[in-house]
Amino acid sequence: MFLYCDRLLQRLQYRQAEKNYLLMKKKILLTLSLVTSLFFNEVKAQATNTARPWNIEDCFKYASEHNIQISTLRLSEQSAMQDLWASKGLKIPGLSVSVSNSFNNANNSDGSGGLVNQLSSSGSYSVNSGIVLWNGNSINNTIQQRQLLAQTAGLSVQQSFNDITLAITQAYLNILLSKENLGYLTDLESTSEAMVKQGQQFFDAGSIAKKDLLQLQAQLAGDKFLVVQAQNSIRQNLLSLKQMLQLPTDTLFDVVTPDSATVIPAPVLLPLEEVQQTALRDFPDMQIGKLGVDLASLGIEQAKAGFKPTLSANGSIGSGYSDVITNSVFPKTGFFKQNGNNFFQRVGVTLSVPIFSNRTNNANLEKANIAYKQANLNLQNDQLVLSQAVEQAYLNASNAMQSFQAADEQLKAATESYRITKEQFRLGAINVYDLQQQQTQYVQAVQSFVQSKYTAVLQQKIYEFYMGKPVTL
Repeated sequence: MFLYCDRLLQRLQYRQAEKNYLLMKKKILLTLSLVTSLFFNEVKAQATNTARPWNIEDCFKYASEHNIQISTLRLSEQSAMQDLWASKGLKIPGLSVSVSNSFNNANNSDGSGGLVNQLSSSGSYSVNSGIVLWNGNSINNTIQQRQLLAQTAGLSVQQSFNDITLAITQAYLNILLSKENLGYLTDLESTSEAMVKQGQQFFDAGSIAKKDLLQLQAQLAGDKFLVVQAQNSIRQNLLSLKQMLQLPTDTLFDVVTPDSATVIPAPVLLPLEEVQQTALRDFPDMQIGKLGVDLASLGIEQAKAGFKPTLSANGSIGSGYSDVITNSVFPKTGFFKQNGNNFFQRVGVTLSVPIFSNRTNNANLEKANIAYKQANLNLQNDQLVLSQAVEQAYLNASNAMQSFQAADEQLKAATESYRITKEQFRLGAINVYDLQQQQTQYVQAVQSFVQSKYTAVLQQKIYEFYMGKPVTL
């Protein structure tokens, strides 16, 4: 009996152990499944959230292909091209086919003095063509006008891209400025942390007062605040460039940060006169203005065409068929025979000579002359504005270069002075107040240097852009 109970107990323990094993196996498999799922989700999230930094050429390319304003102007250019093709079609004869058929129910004569109710059908079929042989060269002038308008539309695309290129350059350099400024401030924060640790040692040794230690700690807190401000400035400038590129809000975005030693202004500027002449020759604003003068000149020729005769030719071929459907009193003629008998051909020439137009043509000519004068004034104004803009860009670049050189010398002096001051503080030769004063001067020198450096680079890029030089960093 006891042996039986012992075996039964062993079986129960074995089954329980087996259940525990299966339960543990399920838990392990479930855990492995969850870990695997989390791993792949994390890898997928990292792949999704990893953004390749954009260089400035990437920004230009994306704006050229996706900017809404530029895309709209490209559609306008395509529309202008269709207008050009339509004007060229005026030299080709027009061709149309006309088919008509009508039914008529009436009381008609039966040929013997009586009336008979008849339902009849009649149809006509013709092919018509016409062409303008001469109309004061108006068609050729129209074609030339449409060609100029298509060129103007294409230049408007380039003009808009130039504007956004300069805006992207400024936004991109603002990001680089903020990042370089953050680098200096981060180093300054590390230095302040070391000063606080050293100040704590001096305080523990009784070399400085509690007030001096608190000043060092306050300086460290201020440096951390400057670092946070620089980080916020980077994020804000990145957002500004992202919005300028019209990227979707869920797109992660960052820019390539080139070596700060390579982003420096050129030591020598291009000659002002050379840049002005190049800009006046090649800048799309000037080309648009010149095309406006040519368009106004063609407008005068178009107005003069209103005084000249118009010669056109037209021709047609056709036939017709009629049939009495009910109560016919005459023998019917077959469809094909009747169309053959009615087949006709017609060719004609029309000459239209304007004699009096209620002064409409005179008014159109006067307005065209006024538009031509206005187009010349607009071109002169555009030339003046562009020349002044290039001159202003030259002055801005020159002044920015001088400011950068002065800031560079100031930073070198402030850096060496700050280094000496830190060493003096480490040796206990100066107090905390002197250290903070020198650190403040160093921070101001750093910020002036970074600001003047990127201002000089931006102004030089703008000035060289008038020369037709692409923006690169």
